[in-house]
Amino acid sequence: MDSLTLERVKKELFLWINSKKRREQLDGVRYYNGRHDILMRKREAIGEDGKPTEITNLPNNRIVDNCYKKLVDQKVNYLLGKPIVIDSDDKEYAKKLKGVFGKKFRRLLKRAGQEALMCGLCWLYPYYDGNGRFLFKLFPGCDVMPVWEDDEHTQVKIAVRLYQKIVYEGTAPRTVEKAEIYDSEGVQTYILDGQELKPDPCTPHSAYAAMGEYDYNWQRVPLIPIRYSDDEVPLLNSIRSLQDGINLMISDFENNLQEDARNTIIVLKNYDGENLGEFRRNLATYGAVKVRSDGESRGGVDTLQVTVNADNYKAILDIFKKAIVENGKGFDSRSDRLGANPNQMNIQSMYSDIDLDANGMETEMQASFDDILWFVDCHLANTGKGNYFDEPADIIFNRDILINESQVIEDIKNSVGILSKKTLVAQHPYVDDIEEELKRIKEEQAEEKT
Repeated sequence: MDSLTLERVKKELFLWINSKKRREQLDGVRYYNGRHDILMRKREAIGEDGKPTEITNLPNNRIVDNCYKKLVDQKVNYLLGKPIVIDSDDKEYAKKLKGVFGKKFRRLLKRAGQEALMCGLCWLYPYYDGNGRFLFKLFPGCDVMPVWEDDEHTQVKIAVRLYQKIVYEGTAPRTVEKAEIYDSEGVQTYILDGQELKPDPCTPHSAYAAMGEYDYNWQRVPLIPIRYSDDEVPLLNSIRSLQDGINLMISDFENNLQEDARNTIIVLKNYDGENLGEFRRNLATYGAVKVRSDGESRGGVDTLQVTVNADNYKAILDIFKKAIVENGKGFDSRSDRLGANPNQMNIQSMYSDIDLDANGMETEMQASFDDILWFVDCHLANTGKGNYFDEPADIIFNRDILINESQVIEDIKNSVGILSKKTLVAQHPYVDDIEEELKRIKEEQAEEKT
């Protein structure tokens, strides 16, 4: 990378670090981990100068009801909770793909879906480990600044990854922030020092892969975007005000319950004391206060009762929680749409919003899998396992939707003779491996004939 390009990338990097888009990505991660804005709230009142003043002698509950995390987990498990299916006309190619996309990759893909929902997008990085194994690594969206080749964000030209690493100066640990710049020539590593990028003396430049004495680079920058949606906006942006409202309502309700001494407003007449602080102390200590009567002015204590209506809080919370499910395009398992008759139509109605959102997310992931398969095909060709660049392969996502199994099985029975046995077996809720199940059926039929 020439010095002019490096200077431009450096300027864009420092703008991106403090940009609104990155702050939204960091907030998406922060809220998922339960660190909501309510935790920084202060109780305030109008002071003598007419300005808000913090009050420290009042209850200040900061309660988090993390509905946002539930929505993220719902969407991830709905689309990526079950193993993906790899289908290709070339059985040998399909077998090799299954070897690459094993259990560890499926776990990584599920984490990628979670990161994409939190940050709007995340990144998969194909690489070879020290033992020569072809693997993928996940980079969160808030750690990577991309420079795109086009306005449609289909091809990465340059990318910068920020991360922190602990280094030792003698025996003293120190945290260093590093910046890795990815381009067509490999990876250049720098140390972020204030507003400067200094070359890392340990690993200033390296190729993407090393085999024996030779270094190799991919023909593309090896960073594959995994998007939640085409606009790359975090899920939190759609529901943040609702999530904050839920936290606020619950926290305020508990504050009001704990302010039991203040639920009763006390009206004093001819109080025999110097100030209200003394009155409160005597009331708490002795359960009694002294009053006096002067001529026609008789002393006494009257009260005005302030009642906390729990039904009001419950009604607002119900509105907020229904709104957060609708705006976040999730599903409510306690929805009234199921009713007393949970047939398949009612179930599909309950899942309609999350299903529409999953369609968009699956479209983005299918496009990402085209790039993933390109790197896999390069790996297979580089290691002498075959040339499959022109061989198509389909990645099928099995959604984890609630079904009425009895109704599905009855429909399958009614379709015997109309549809093929393979199609019917594929739709049966008890079958995970279609080919294995058809093989068992053939074996049982052969045994019955003998």
